[in-house]
Amino acid sequence: MKKTALHAWHVEFGAKMTHFSGYDMPLQYDSVIQEHLNVRENVGIFDVSHMGEFMVTGVESEAFLQKVTSNDVCKLKTGQAQYAYLPNDKLGIVDDLLIYKLGDCQFMLVVNASNIDKDFQWLSTYAKDYKVSLEDTSDQTALIALQGPKASLLLNRISDRETSDIPFYHFEKISVCHREIIVSATGYTGAGGFELYIPNKFALEIWNGLFSADHEGILKPAGLVARDTLRLEMGYCLYGNDIDEGTSPLEAGLGWATKLETDFIGSELIKKQKEKGLEKKRVGILMEGKGIPRKGYLVADADGGTIGKLTSGTQSPVLKKGIAMGYVSTPYTKPGTKVHILIRNQKHIGVVTKLPFVK
Repeated sequence: MKKTALHAWHVEFGAKMTHFSGYDMPLQYDSVIQEHLNVRENVGIFDVSHMGEFMVTGVESEAFLQKVTSNDVCKLKTGQAQYAYLPNDKLGIVDDLLIYKLGDCQFMLVVNASNIDKDFQWLSTYAKDYKVSLEDTSDQTALIALQGPKASLLLNRISDRETSDIPFYHFEKISVCHREIIVSATGYTGAGGFELYIPNKFALEIWNGLFSADHEGILKPAGLVARDTLRLEMGYCLYGNDIDEGTSPLEAGLGWATKLETDFIGSELIKKQKEKGLEKKRVGILMEGKGIPRKGYLVADADGGTIGKLTSGTQSPVLKKGIAMGYVSTPYTKPGTKVHILIRNQKHIGVVTKLPFVK
């Protein structure tokens, strides 16, 4: 079981640890609801060093990424980031990821922890046809997510510049605790904030520096459970739940990150599906009663016929209602449509809702 550079801190401060994607990771520290709400109202800090980072360099790096990813990499300028996915050749998704343009012919890919080895092997297979170099720097890189509306208040106190003006999906190399690191604004929680990419040897120094800058007592550590409830309130996909190797990107609602004119792997299959029409789509469902929806629960129509299945579900700490995402037959995807969620063989009414759940 791997350990992040911050593992000893989590244990010392009483985190409940769990095995996740090959790492021993903090699941929660205190109340998940308190961790969640503190991110929405103040600022929370997450150790997400289990995520993977790949460096892509070489004169054909842009052409290579244009072929293996779904979005239009050519639109990126240095200092910008982009959400995309790695399409397979079977109308599915190898992984979803972030692409950072570090400079001319130099990119960083940030991939899901559970897919690091799979993704690197997949990319290496296609890299042979291009003048590019791939390097997996995951084990050398710590990643701290500082999330919440007051994140810049703390970060400014230990950095060499004002950080609140870093635009969404942009990043800069700035000095934090006198260490030059990448600071980006691509938050997975929807609460604002930053991601800090740090060499492992400086991770604890910067982590402690952020706590030292907290004069108001607003910074609290948060674990994987709160990270999941926060992303679900925003309607963000989680690989392995809402998307996987067999998921159509269009059915998943990722058409906005699918630039078919770029001729990427599998794009012809997606074009054909788009022309034919979708049989099902990913939707948000807001529960009317007290039932808490979970992954795997079936979705039924008024007559009890199965029309879909949930892929993620929880109790929203902000809305204090059950929320879920799942795939349902296209005729039932219009917002406002009432459906039935089968919870322990009992029907519970849910309403198809436009994402995100929390604005």
